[in-house]
Parts: sequence; structure tokens; C-alpha cells
Amino acid sequence: MTKRAFSGFPKEGLQFLRLLKRHNNREWFQDHKTIYEQYVKQPMFGLIETLAADFQLFAPEMAASPKISAYPIYRDTRFSKNKSPYKTHVAAVFPHSRLGKHDGAGFYLHIAPSEVFIGGGLYMPFPEDLRRVRQHIADEHQAFAKIIGSRQFQKLFGGITGEQLSRVPRGFSATHPAAEYLRYKNFLASRDFAPEVAVSPRFYKLVVQTFEGMVPFIRFLNEPILAERRMQERRDAFLSTVRSTV
Repeated sequence: MTKRAFSGFPKEGLQFLRLLKRHNNREWFQDHKTIYEQYVKQPMFGLIETLAADFQLFAPEMAASPKISAYPIYRDTRFSKNKSPYKTHVAAVFPHSRLGKHDGAGFYLHIAPSEVFIGGGLYMPFPEDLRRVRQHIADEHQAFAKIIGSRQFQKLFGGITGEQLSRVPRGFSATHPAAEYLRYKNFLASRDFAPEVAVSPRFYKLVVQTFEGMVPFIRFLNEPILAERRMQERRDAFLSTVRSTV
């Protein structure tokens, strides 16, 4: 099979997002929907499909497909004070293939009128998964420090970011060698670029470079979550066998 190449994000797509920010209403969107489909939605689908092929080279466990990865342009306004019906950015997420779309650590990118954002990590994990990741960091703090302190990681991201507690969570010592990382509630790494980068020839290369550079970080964060999922699958399989023999 011939590998699909990403043809680039068009200037018309970026211009559409800028105009949508100024005309965020259903009438304007419907009048310009064909532009959205051709210059925003389809190019993003192309990016996702091209990444799916390249992930096989450096992160085969990560999922990439338009159905899984692409976020809809429509906003859920039910519980928001902001009633604007559309997002003014186009985004995609790339989770681990054995985890849910928003479970575990994954890659993420978006193109907005104000920026190109490329990064990923573990964002708003379930409390039990956060506890497991913190314990994993505590147990393997040297391995974690080596990953985020590596020359490549520091060059690309400068370190990790994310919301933090004011002190080390209960159950961990404040003098633990990884105490500063145990306070994190989200474990993120990212790069920001000017919006014009999205329409430049180097855009796709930057996406791949960023995701490839954070693979060890993503894998470390997913290790304890995947281990628990595998244990749960074995427990479920055992109980199913027991029930079928009763």
C-alpha cells in the first residue's frame, strides 16, 4: 500500500477559522459550510490519516483515525455560559489504542487563529488513575527524571506543565526525590507556534517531531494505567468463566 502524504493545511482553512471567530453564528456557518468542509475538515482528516501511517514507525500503540481523533466543530453549550455554537479551532487527539479517547496519556494538537498547539500527556485523569501514576513516579522516579530531563525532551518542551497541588498529596513524603512531580494533577508537555506555521511546508514535520519526542513520556504515564486495565480484563474473564460453569 502506498503511504499517504499530507498535502498541508490550506491558507483558506486558517482564514475560515479567523472569520468564524468574528462571525460565530449558525447563519454565517451554514453559508460557508462548504468552505469548512473543503479547507478545514478534510485537511484535518488527511493529517490524521497520514499520522496513522507514521505512528506505525514510532508509536504503533497510538490510535489515529478521523472517527476516533477528530473533534467536531460544534460546541456543547448546554452547561456553558458561552453560547457560541462553534469552536474557533480545529483539533485532534490520539489516545492509546487500548484505552478510551480521553483515558490515559495521548497526543493532541489544534490549529487556532491565534496559535498552533502541539503536545500531549495525561489530562484530567480519573482519580484512581492519577493515584496509580503518582505511585509509578514515586517507585520509578529515576526513570521518570531521565525521560523528562533528557536533552531531546528539554530542547523540545523545556519540562512538563499542568495544574498542581500546593503540597505533596497524602500518602507520599514531602522529602521524596520526586516530590515536585507528585504534586501534579495533569502531566503535560507542549509546543506553541504562530498560526501561520499551520500553512507552512514544515508543519507536518513539526507535528511528527513533537509526538516522536514525547513517546517515552507518554509510555511511562500509560504503564500503570494499562497494567490495571489488563488485570481488570483478567478478572472479568475469570469471573465470566466461573459463571459459565455454574
